Amino acid sequence: MESPVGGSRDTSVVVVSLDSGEVYVIISLSSRSDTQVIYVDPTTGALCYDGRRGINVFNSEREALDFITNGSKWRCKSVTYAGAILGYAALGSFGMLLVATKLSVSIPNLPGGGCIYTVMESQWIKISLQNPQPQGKGEVKNIQELTELDIDGKHYFSEARDITRPFPSQMPLDKPDDEFVWNGWLSVPFKSIGLPQHCVILLQGFAECRSFGSLGQQEGIVALIARRSRLHPGTRYLARGLNSCFGTGNEVECEQLVWVPKRAGQSIPFSTYIWRRGTIPIWWGAELKITAAEAEIYVAEHDPYKGSVQYYQRLSKRYDTRNFSLAAGGNQKKIPFVPIVCINLLRNGEGKSESILVQHFEESLNCIRSSGKLPCTKIVLINYDWHGSVKMNGEQQTIEGLWRLLKAPTISIGINEGDYLPSRQCIKDCRGELIYTDEYVGTFCLRSRQNGILRFNCADSLDRTNAASYFGSLQVFVEQCRRLGISLDSDLAFGYQSVDNYGGYTAPLPPGWEKRSDAVTGKTYYIDHNTRTTTWNHPCPDKPWKRFDMTFEEFKSSTILSPVSQLADLFLLAGDIHATLYTGSKAMHSQILSIFSEEGGKFKQFSAAQNMKITLQRRYKNALVDSSRQKQIEMFLGMRLYKHLPSAPAYPIHVLSRPPACFLKPVPSLFPGSMDAVSLLSFKRKDIWVCPQAADVVELFIYLSEPCHVCQLLLTVSHGADDSTFPSTIDVRYGRDLDGLKLVLEGASIPQCANGTNILIPLLGPISSEDLAVTGAGTRLHSPDASDLSLLYDFEELEGELDFLTRVVALTFYPAISGRTPMTLGEIEVLGVSLPWKRVFINDGPSARLCEQGAKCQKETNSFLSDLDASPPSSSLLLNENSIVPAQTKAPSSNWVDLLTGDYAHSDSVSQPVVENAEHGGASLSFFNSSVDKHHFAKTSHPSFTSEDVKASQGGAKKYINFVRSLVGRQPGKKLNFLEAMKLEIERFHLNLSAAERDRALLAIGIDPASLNPNLLLDYTNFSAAEGDRALYKVKLCRFANSLAMLGQAAYEEKITASIGLETTNDNTIDFWNIARIEEGCLGGMCEVHAGTGELLHASSQKSSADTSKSLFICSYCGRKVCKICCAGSGAVLLANHYSRGPLSYNGTPSQSGSSHGSQDESATNQSMTTDGIICKLCCDDIVLQALILDYVRVLISSRRAARVAASAQKALDLVVGFPLNDGLPGRCQYSVGAQKDKVLGKLLNGEESLAEFPFASFLHSVDTAPGAAPPLSLLAPLDSGPQCSYWRAPSSSTDMEFVIVLGHLSDVTGVVLVVSPCGYSDVDAPTVQVWASNKISKEERSCMGRWDVQSLLTSSPELYGPERSESAGMVPRHLKFIFRNPVRCRIIWIALRLPRAGSTSVNSEKGFNLLSLDENENPFAQVNRRSSFGGANEREPCLHAKRILLVGTPMRKEVGLTSPEGSDQLRSWLERPPQLNRFKVPIETERLTGSDLVLEQYLSPGSPMLAGFRLDAFSAIKPRVTHSPSSDINIWDPLSSLLEDRYINPAVLYIQVSVLQESYSMVTIGEYRLPEAKPGTAMYFDFPKQIQTHRITFRLLGDVTAFADEPADQDDADYRSSPLAAGLSLSNRIKLYYYDDSYELGKWASPPTV
Repeated sequence: MESPVGGSRDTSVVVVSLDSGEVYVIISLSSRSDTQVIYVDPTTGALCYDGRRGINVFNSEREALDFITNGSKWRCKSVTYAGAILGYAALGSFGMLLVATKLSVSIPNLPGGGCIYTVMESQWIKISLQNPQPQGKGEVKNIQELTELDIDGKHYFSEARDITRPFPSQMPLDKPDDEFVWNGWLSVPFKSIGLPQHCVILLQGFAECRSFGSLGQQEGIVALIARRSRLHPGTRYLARGLNSCFGTGNEVECEQLVWVPKRAGQSIPFSTYIWRRGTIPIWWGAELKITAAEAEIYVAEHDPYKGSVQYYQRLSKRYDTRNFSLAAGGNQKKIPFVPIVCINLLRNGEGKSESILVQHFEESLNCIRSSGKLPCTKIVLINYDWHGSVKMNGEQQTIEGLWRLLKAPTISIGINEGDYLPSRQCIKDCRGELIYTDEYVGTFCLRSRQNGILRFNCADSLDRTNAASYFGSLQVFVEQCRRLGISLDSDLAFGYQSVDNYGGYTAPLPPGWEKRSDAVTGKTYYIDHNTRTTTWNHPCPDKPWKRFDMTFEEFKSSTILSPVSQLADLFLLAGDIHATLYTGSKAMHSQILSIFSEEGGKFKQFSAAQNMKITLQRRYKNALVDSSRQKQIEMFLGMRLYKHLPSAPAYPIHVLSRPPACFLKPVPSLFPGSMDAVSLLSFKRKDIWVCPQAADVVELFIYLSEPCHVCQLLLTVSHGADDSTFPSTIDVRYGRDLDGLKLVLEGASIPQCANGTNILIPLLGPISSEDLAVTGAGTRLHSPDASDLSLLYDFEELEGELDFLTRVVALTFYPAISGRTPMTLGEIEVLGVSLPWKRVFINDGPSARLCEQGAKCQKETNSFLSDLDASPPSSSLLLNENSIVPAQTKAPSSNWVDLLTGDYAHSDSVSQPVVENAEHGGASLSFFNSSVDKHHFAKTSHPSFTSEDVKASQGGAKKYINFVRSLVGRQPGKKLNFLEAMKLEIERFHLNLSAAERDRALLAIGIDPASLNPNLLLDYTNFSAAEGDRALYKVKLCRFANSLAMLGQAAYEEKITASIGLETTNDNTIDFWNIARIEEGCLGGMCEVHAGTGELLHASSQKSSADTSKSLFICSYCGRKVCKICCAGSGAVLLANHYSRGPLSYNGTPSQSGSSHGSQDESATNQSMTTDGIICKLCCDDIVLQALILDYVRVLISSRRAARVAASAQKALDLVVGFPLNDGLPGRCQYSVGAQKDKVLGKLLNGEESLAEFPFASFLHSVDTAPGAAPPLSLLAPLDSGPQCSYWRAPSSSTDMEFVIVLGHLSDVTGVVLVVSPCGYSDVDAPTVQVWASNKISKEERSCMGRWDVQSLLTSSPELYGPERSESAGMVPRHLKFIFRNPVRCRIIWIALRLPRAGSTSVNSEKGFNLLSLDENENPFAQVNRRSSFGGANEREPCLHAKRILLVGTPMRKEVGLTSPEGSDQLRSWLERPPQLNRFKVPIETERLTGSDLVLEQYLSPGSPMLAGFRLDAFSAIKPRVTHSPSSDINIWDPLSSLLEDRYINPAVLYIQVSVLQESYSMVTIGEYRLPEAKPGTAMYFDFPKQIQTHRITFRLLGDVTAFADEPADQDDADYRSSPLAAGLSLSNRIKLYYYDDSYELGKWASPPTV
């Protein structure tokens, strides 16, 4: 690509795939002089980049490529060259990188610089990941369909300019208009690593230009830019009319830009004209009938104009230029309103199918005008039956009629005119509005602005729309040329020459001309400064817009047609592009665009046949291909991912154990020298590590590359011919340092698998043994009763500790049989989530929001939970006089799903409370009551916790007990019902109690927590007799709750999208769940429902009827007045609309099988997830109310988890810098702010690098710290972080302190720099410093690098003494430098600080000590008054203290220890040894499945061999990411809105329990195996502790079975209705028993089957 202004090269992208399977992306931007390298994690697909020079940043592309390949091109498996990155997404098993391999400069050299590139060829680079997380076949198929999306030739971008807004944009490139950004979701990974500019902003549509001239006159350039809106994306019959995002189908903003190119240094005049095209902005659709020639058009029966106001509000806001500021002498008049002129081209004749749309279009505008919601906008509708006029009057008269209609609105709306001034020094000469950004050097000066917009539409915004907009734009094009001094007149004597004939009109002067008056005669004359000539005649005497009054033939004969043909060519191409995107075929009826061409007649001869061909193509694609295309579009935009890719994580986690991570202790090997242990942590080598045979246990200590919260452990099974050499069990411990290791996992089973198999072990943080005991989580695992499964939610959830500063992971492996054979190990990967430390320290980009969230967590005091008297604030539905709902009598609750039509709708009507004369109606029940902006919601109805909420609140347990007693009353043995138990759980979350804290409180008053478990208290008495079973009722309830969760996600997505370009604010009071608290009841008074009465009612009697009348609504179903408490949540309306459309899959989304596109009952994009209507609780089925409260509890659980994550993240920040980074950074270090940090470091390090900067380096052991001092990690924090007065101090009782620092890389260390504390030193606290170095943690193997005495320097270096004076910016801080005699290559540095002994006056120091920053004005021999210690708590307590510790040297960039192993032949020979015994299948007489297929009983014949173990094939069930309605108030595309997904905070773990029948005819459990995650169908072999003989064996699947679900493509709806669990967890045909025997001996008699 051509470089933007100021660049010197083209952008280049090189994607390198190595033979190891690793992928690197090398990017050299035209706007930068260096090259960046992004590493794609081969396990999770996460993008890795930390900005370190020599690792991620290089001087050139060649240097980066040499580093990646070690200078050998043979390491490259494939290399892809591209011109731009269009997006990336990690989708489970694959990483999908989209690049543009061929670009076309469609619009070169825009005024002011910059080009627009069209993507001519693109390529999806599919990166296979070794993530073993189960992913369904349907998901893999959807990923493949995503790669088939038609991108080439239909998408464009600009590297240098914001082109999402009309030219010239006032906004910078990095702040585009989201309405027109199509790769926003795909660009998120680059924003999250701090490289947003490396992924271009992709627009869909058309952008191209043509040069033109006229008879040797000055040439001009015309460009047509068409931007397709993404607010209502989709195909022809799935995206028509309005949706709940207030967008219309096939909506396009078109811009016609004309400019005159000039030489460098000259101003460039330009002119632009903008118009829109789209389908009619009402709720309508078309049903495609196979037997009919045309689709049947229908309009929504209920409130078809809902959202039309918001649509026009968005247009009015975008094109409102009434405040355009003109300098004196401007020629634009002030217009009091924003005109929006709709040119409707539909057939309007009697009997025409489109006439219904015309009628509704007119009625919608009447409703908008009468509402008064657009007081400053004037909407005008002009109906013009294009096809009817062509048929009756012919094409030429149709064009003339259009011109007559367009003349007045076009002139009124006007066009944009201005100049680009190449130098900002010319601003003083500008008479107009100034626009400038950092993207270009000069300034734009606008003389006039277009105010308002013309909008063209037909039924599909296709063929007629393209033709009519062309002829309207043609008139504007001629006027644009005239104003730019380019005359398109072919005959100057045509009769439009006299200026005096046009009412005193004075045309604007061309650029370079000036108007003056003769001093003597007063006559006006004109100066052409371009040629230095004068004339009495106006250079442009033409009448403006003169061709609007011409006939077609007059226009044709008086106009130079070559520019007209150029413009027609652009519209032909654009029309084909938009038609292909919407219908899959080119545009029809395009021959009229060539009417001015001599070949237009020839083209017309073929148009009929061509139109018929296109019609057949459209019918085929609309009927058979549209569903797939719709899915592609949704996935490309990041929409409905919970449906298309339910198991894919929103943001992948990282592997933190790869180099530069390392082992802290040597790993023993049976073949010393064969390889280095670091290969166990590297993806580059797939070596097999063989431990010594005598080792009964192998312990590994891994130092991670960054501190993180550890989530998972991934092991690669590695062995030779004998698979029993791989370990059978593992223990896991981790912590911040070696001293703080905590047991996380003990005795976890590792199955025997095929060599190279990846198995994933989920890790829950350390759990308190007390919590484990009180919740009974350990015992419930062994429960034999399947009915005890927590199908609704985990009532006894254990909360593991979360710590983002985990740095050391200890793994202990145990062999299957001790001492029998050496253990083999393969690659080990520790997966986790780390904070974006680098950008946190500089408070940059998305990380600044993390700091802001942390500050909010600290400053807010339980804003949500403290409000115990009100439900979470949210959206509501009040009465709307414009929405009429027929009054109905109460119907049976079983028919509740039929109360709405099923049409998705969205209203912005202002609802009013019910007064005495209540009207029936239903306005919009929004999902959240919040004002939505581009990034986030200010406040939302869903619950949100702060980190302060996670802290134990005093009195919370007592309040909970009071709630329990209020429900139980004076009957201690009273059994609560399901609703009461759920409300108790809600109060528990509001009081911020964990499950363990709740159980402690209940046990303290003698109540068994299990008696309050809602999973066991479901009331299913109203269930039909045929289904009167609690388990079946649970299934149905879960099905409703899952549906609600998916619908809530869809509504939330649309809420965010709808906020684009609008400032919406809802003042509603009914939220998504509307769950009444224990202390709330019906308000009484005028409420006619009284669903909240009973024992839960406490406060209603205190409400007056006058108060309650102000809070009443009308039930859309029964028509009764209802108070807020008695209303069902808006989620009930979503369920009502949804269930009226047919069966659901597991996640609540309707089945997409079949191809009846266009059906009114189909869930298309224009059938949105909106909530329209009020349902009272009496009209709502009980199971729906229970689904609402269940979903709400699930949301509360997720919110608590998120709060724990936020608290842990904030705690990590505090433990690194000692204060919230986002508090405005008061007192921040003045000597190293911003860009000055590099200069300061350069002076401190003398050109070398800092090797011990957090987060890459850390302490190996804990460091004692005095109370109130900065935390120990602040010693390693970046120099410019933290307040200036903050520093670390040791406790006053400590006279010596040792810091053991592990460097980020193996490095050549040359010295240590100690930054002095602000308090300075005194005689008694100047320490002695001693330094050692090593690569091992053993002190015996370290080498002493020197010893230095600081005390002797105080007299000669007074600047080190006493408090620090105020430093000026950029000044080097006070410091001590200790230089080694020789550099040392090491990974670990010990630094010991010791206070001098009392009375010691030693002044010896070794050579190599350098003291910097001497103040020449200070007298080194001056006497000063000395205190005992400036750093101590008081003057009598000397202490050790320091500001920063810096290690100086050069890191080793390459991974070491990955050379070719020696002695590989010996190793290979050992690995090829066959096992002594092989597995053989044990025949089964019969087997039986029970307990929802989770229990398998196998019966064996009496002569069966001794059982040695069993084979289990990995399950195919997936873990869906979305399990509840949205619980975050941050943009779902923001990776910092959810640092950890619920699946990582509380991972789902499965167990297999094995029981056998003993001789005493009792079942005895012989083993329980924790199951790792693996690819579906992976064979896993588990040996029994000892061989057993039995006739019956039982396998029971236990654990978090409810966290799994079937993939939508694999679901059987009938089975799902009868089974509470995923069919993919069934044990049917999944377990096989085996025994061991010598295959040679068996082969003498027979060949038994292996297993």
